[in-house]
Amino acid sequence: MAKVQRALISVSDKSGIIEFAQGLNKLGVEILSTGGTAKALKDAGLNVKDVSEHTGFPEMMDGRLKTLHPKVHGGLLYRRDNPKDREETEKHGIKPIDIVVVNLYPFEQTVSKPDVKFEEAIENIDIGGPTMLRAASKNFKDVIVIVDPADYSKVIDELNTNNGEARDETKYYLARKVFAHTARYDTLISNWLNKQAEPNNPFQPSINLSFSRINSLRYGENPHMKAAVYREPLNAGLSLVDAKILQGKDMSFNNYLDSSAVIDLAKEFTEPAAVIVKHNNPCGVAVDESISEAYKKAFATDPVSAFGGVISINRPVDEATAKEILSLFCEIIIAPSFDTAALKLLSAKPNIRLLELDITKDVTGYDMRKIQGGLLVQEKDRGMIEDLKTLKVVTKRKPTDDEYAAMAFAWK
Repeated sequence: MAKVQRALISVSDKSGIIEFAQGLNKLGVEILSTGGTAKALKDAGLNVKDVSEHTGFPEMMDGRLKTLHPKVHGGLLYRRDNPKDREETEKHGIKPIDIVVVNLYPFEQTVSKPDVKFEEAIENIDIGGPTMLRAASKNFKDVIVIVDPADYSKVIDELNTNNGEARDETKYYLARKVFAHTARYDTLISNWLNKQAEPNNPFQPSINLSFSRINSLRYGENPHMKAAVYREPLNAGLSLVDAKILQGKDMSFNNYLDSSAVIDLAKEFTEPAAVIVKHNNPCGVAVDESISEAYKKAFATDPVSAFGGVISINRPVDEATAKEILSLFCEIIIAPSFDTAALKLLSAKPNIRLLELDITKDVTGYDMRKIQGGLLVQEKDRGMIEDLKTLKVVTKRKPTDDEYAAMAFAWK
């Protein structure tokens, strides 16, 4: 690839774009841009050429039509080492575009709003952006394509140290990143539209899964297994991966499994409750008006198994509860909050992971289980028995009130 000469910038997220464009400016790169991006760059004192001037065709249809033009896509798809491509671009006055910087209309943020209108969502489906990104990525040998602001400094540094060129490995990495991004973008749109069309149909003809990796884990369920944790898109409900980690080591695969299990059980209770789970099995559950007493009762259920367990408390952790918990080693404590005195006490054991998470939020979505060659999908189990006494008793002796209460607790 020859030294970059021309860049097209069109972004909805303006963070870092001024500095990036200034870096291109110092390298003598001509900058093409559209709409609000062009205005932001010009306001920063940068020399910018409007795409409409470059194409000789105006923006139309309230901005729906800006970059869908042969002089844009020809400049992106032009193979620099192909004589026929060179001949055709010269014949039609198509100039090469060496860098494309695009991030897409914020569809995910738009449809995450509880009061979003259908028309607003539709207008936030980007057309020109994905088209440019895909064209540039297909021609990654000749075009640098950037979809993530986190890559701005990497590209500028490489251009500065490599005589205005990017390494082949960098261009390939950026192109792969784009195709993953546009695939996820289209998946979000498809899933949202299907949900709008059939809100009462939980099982669409196809399921498009697009989770974003947030961390690689040290290992999986066993040390010889590799693992990672991913975030579910458009999840407005309870999210373990978004818990605020106040202290402690990084979460492991088994930590996440146990944390998910302990949260599922703790969510069953509206009264103050403490739950202890070890290796995905409950080893202590109790309720009490006092959250510290609830923990003491849960721990007393099976003190041996509780060692090294994961604890979920459905009320703020206070000093008294923290003192009780510190009497035994545990891996994780999950609670809506920790008061100052509790945090001070627990900081004496810095390896204990403290997760702040409001477990009262609803769990959205479905249960999914991978099987060989397929996927099982079912609704979340929300089967509740409001009053056990309404059920048919099939034994000669009816349960006592205490037995009914015990059964109601055990049912959870």
